[in-house]
This record gives sequence, C-alpha cells and structure tokens, in this order.
Amino acid sequence: MSKIINQTNCDNCVYKTWAFETLDSAQLARVNQNKTEMAFEKGEIIIKEGCEVRHFLYLQKGLAKLHKEDESGREHIISIAQPLDFIGLLNVFSNTQHSFSLTALSETIICFVDIEVLTNLMKENGDFALDFIKKISTVTDRIISSQVAINSHQLKGRVAHILLLFADNVYGSDTYNLPINRKEISELINMSTENVIRTLSEFRKENIIEIEGTQITIKNKDRLKKIERLG
Repeated sequence: MSKIINQTNCDNCVYKTWAFETLDSAQLARVNQNKTEMAFEKGEIIIKEGCEVRHFLYLQKGLAKLHKEDESGREHIISIAQPLDFIGLLNVFSNTQHSFSLTALSETIICFVDIEVLTNLMKENGDFALDFIKKISTVTDRIISSQVAINSHQLKGRVAHILLLFADNVYGSDTYNLPINRKEISELINMSTENVIRTLSEFRKENIIEIEGTQITIKNKDRLKKIERLG
C-alpha cells in the first residue's frame, strides 16, 4: 500500500544537481515546502487516467509503466519510466486531466510537486523553464525512438529489443529480473501474449537466453543483437 515516507530536504537530495540546479535557495525552499514523497509497492496504481493533474511527478527510485486503454478496453504500454525521469511531462501543461495511467513495476518512490509551484517557477526563472523544455524534448525523443524501434521489427526483433533494453538501459547487466510479465511485454510491443511466450521459449531452446522464474540471463548477446537488427 502506498505511504508517505520520510521527507528528504531538497538541499540534501542526491538528484538536486540534475533536477533543480538552476533554482536559487529561496526557490528550492518553495519546492521543498510543496512536495510529498510517496512509496508504492509493485502493481500499485500511482496515477489513474482521467484524474486531475495537480502535481508533476519525479521518479526517485524503481520502475513504472505509463499505460493507456484504447476504445475497446485494450491496454497499451506507452513507455517504462526509470529513476531520474520526470513523469507526465508530455501532458502536464496541456491537459487538466492525466491522459494515461502510471503503475509501479517494482518498489517505487515518487516525489510529487505541486504543479502551481512549478508553473510559477518557470515564469520567474527562464533558465529553469528552458531546462524543463529540454527535459520534455528528451522524454519525447526517447518515447518516439523506442516506438519506432519496436514498430520497425517483426515479432522476434521486438522481443529481442525489449530484452536488450532492460539489460543495457535499465539494469546494466545481462542477468536481471524482468519487471514486466508476458502480457505486459505484449502490450509494450503490440503483439499477442501467446506469440511473446512462444518467442521467449524459442530463444531459450536456442540457448540465446536462460529463464529462471522472472530472472533473465542473456547467454548469447551477439545473436540477440543480430535478431534485433534483422528481425
């Protein structure tokens, strides 16, 4: 169950230099006074599509999925949020309601900052506003690049892409616990769950990967990269 945790002073936050380095001490104090840090367990909904936008969210620890339902009720995963990500920048200034849901994929800590405070700081501090625009562009570029990479491949290439994404960009290790299940992989790469299961089984039989529960070990990375490239 989600809970408010011990509040970290922004002056002592390890992410201060990355997130708020352009704010002066008084402005940083305002952020500190208008934020809440909350811990979420795996599977907990952090924000729900359609809810009012009141905060911008900063992911301090863990992983979370941004997902959205289509008109038929089918869920689509937009992207996987990682530590240091500002979540929801794509619509936080353009909509009064969240256009997607956010769910924790692991034990996750989110910092909620009042949206009015952020808006006022951007009006006051041009450098801070410019920095935020750059971060919005970075988030947009990453989502677009990921979707293009996925959509340009066939099934095996898409699954290989996801396995390599977690190994190289999330965990920095060829052995890791896959944070999403087979159904969620299918929602991320827009393929059926059955096809995902079959492809993972084929990779295992071909000794490309090893699967032990949720743990994935990439045993033949060159082969997996070739499948991603050609698949």
